[in-house]
Amino acid sequence: MALVMGLAASVLIVPALEVEAARAAAPGLEVRGWRDGDDLGSLVAGLLGRPRTLAVEKRHLTLAAADSLAIWVGADRLIDASHQISVMRRIKDEHEVACLEAAARFTDEVWRSVLAQLAAGLSEREIAGLVAAEVHARGCEESFPTLAQSGPHTALPHLSPQGRRLARGDLVLLDFGAAWRSYKADLTRMAVVGAPSRTVLELHATVLAAHDAAIVAIAPGVRAGDVDEAARAVLRDAGRGDEFIHRLGHGLGLEAHEAPGLEPDSELVLEPGMVVTVEPGAYLVGWGGVRIEDDLLVTETGSRRLTNSDPGLAVIVGG
Repeated sequence: MALVMGLAASVLIVPALEVEAARAAAPGLEVRGWRDGDDLGSLVAGLLGRPRTLAVEKRHLTLAAADSLAIWVGADRLIDASHQISVMRRIKDEHEVACLEAAARFTDEVWRSVLAQLAAGLSEREIAGLVAAEVHARGCEESFPTLAQSGPHTALPHLSPQGRRLARGDLVLLDFGAAWRSYKADLTRMAVVGAPSRTVLELHATVLAAHDAAIVAIAPGVRAGDVDEAARAVLRDAGRGDEFIHRLGHGLGLEAHEAPGLEPDSELVLEPGMVVTVEPGAYLVGWGGVRIEDDLLVTETGSRRLTNSDPGLAVIVGG
């Protein structure tokens, strides 16, 4: 329900049926439970006192919850602490990096295992199920709902898995991640059913060149917008600039999308400890698209890849 943070201590408030799970997940943190019928407002007000101003994460708060919270504690106004918290979370500490490294390692393993199972005739939904099973088999959770796309669907970046079945000549795009101890990895890899056409090879090679150029550009002190431009310039020079329709990447951590963003013209300066995705793409509506994504840690001297599976175009035999 809420984490109440004070100067002396912090208290996690959860429904009674979640108390033991919360204590196991957050050892050392005081956890208080409430049951249906309890006066939740009095519980929150008792912990907070009667502050005139209350800081909250507005992007995680509904209007109804905000109104209730203000009434419970008698606050005159709620100010948004989302930006400050986001800034604090940009730089990962050693524990967070270790969790992200593990998540990336498991994600690479899942890709290799699922790739060996791909075959013509499988539906996109069945492929997403294979990914989920492999993620769970490694003691992880999915970072987000898996995107499994084929054929012309690969030109629609956020299309959820459909009933379409893989056929000879199809491009196949998998965008997924394993989460380890709540820290999320994010990987996109491409395959083709049967021998790839010249167009498929050219498009994949161009996107991969953009992906590699961006990775080379990542270093502390570099503007996020300049990293985006490094990839965008490759696609533009190949005549595919208009087919790259989203930002280059985003931050990773407890959320699959968090700060910092690698966006056009962003003035944000990269710092050691930031973890970002690099995922350029080119999409031809009605035909198909290619996106290649890896997770990078900004280091003192440049960057280090956390995901290390082969980003090359995989060929599904027997198509």
